[in-house]
Amino acid sequence: MSEPYPSERAFGHGLVLGKFYPFHAGHQALIRAALRACDRVTVELLGSQVETIPLEVRAEWLREEHPTAHVVAAMDDARVDFDDPAAWDEHMVVISDLLPAPVDAVFSSDPYGEELARRLDATWVQVDPGRALNPVSGTAIRFDPTASWAELPAPVRAWLTERVVVLGAESTGTTTLAEELAADLGTHCVPEYGRLWSEIRPGGLFTPWRSDEFDLIVDRQIGWEDAARRRVPKPVLVCDTDVLATTLWHERYVGPTPDHLRARAEAHRPVAYVLTGDEIAFVQDGLRDGEHLRHAMQDRFREVLADQPVPWIEVRGSHAERLAAAKDFLEPLLGQSNRIGPSLEELGR
Repeated sequence: MSEPYPSERAFGHGLVLGKFYPFHAGHQALIRAALRACDRVTVELLGSQVETIPLEVRAEWLREEHPTAHVVAAMDDARVDFDDPAAWDEHMVVISDLLPAPVDAVFSSDPYGEELARRLDATWVQVDPGRALNPVSGTAIRFDPTASWAELPAPVRAWLTERVVVLGAESTGTTTLAEELAADLGTHCVPEYGRLWSEIRPGGLFTPWRSDEFDLIVDRQIGWEDAARRRVPKPVLVCDTDVLATTLWHERYVGPTPDHLRARAEAHRPVAYVLTGDEIAFVQDGLRDGEHLRHAMQDRFREVLADQPVPWIEVRGSHAERLAAAKDFLEPLLGQSNRIGPSLEELGR
């Protein structure tokens, strides 16, 4: 039998065990309950080779959300059978090896906590029996993360969010399309930091550009994206430019792109690129080079996009035609890169 949930610190060392596949609000409530009731808490993350979210990614989620807990992780591919003592024996080898010290209490919502506590000679504290307060299921989240989006902590939402990047030469309608596409998808749009920097940079537009300015632009652009990925209402984010586009503007204003900037572009790829066509009328807004350079830059965008692995499309025509073409292109792509594979139990192992 479990002990009633204590209202104050009643234990020295508490244990929370899980796969956190993925980490969700129910897990958060469990860990918080342990932290309130114990002087110190160890959170053990046990992963499996079949799982598609890396173990260290999940560990970092836990550490970010619960910095006062001691988070440890290891692979445990033993059979999941809570009625089989032999299977328990296999799991306990990993569980015991991870513990930094004996535990006084095991915190869990599920009945397996009773046997785990018995084997550790600890008290079982059952938190939220039957999950009445936190009726969230890891199985349901794996099946459809969007339906349970509100149950996911910010770092989990950020990791699951796919990026779509709209880019193009000057005055090709990238900002208009990015904003319209984000609105149509029901999500947020990240603006172009480079444009803001062009407006506020020391010396204005007539001072020669330096390579380090593009490092700054990339840092700020990725920072805006990372912040937005934590706040999006669904797992997709539209970006008005990205690192790859920034490397092309470096070519235009400074010269050949440094290797480190190119490497950052390769490490920060989206799920899709949408290139806006240069067939529309050029509009000078005071920040643009001029129409005489636009077509050459557009050709360079096409060349670079064709030489990288991310799917891309060039859209042309009216606003409605561009939006429709982008949506048709994205429909089979979105929701693929962030799929969560089945757990060990779901595979019947």
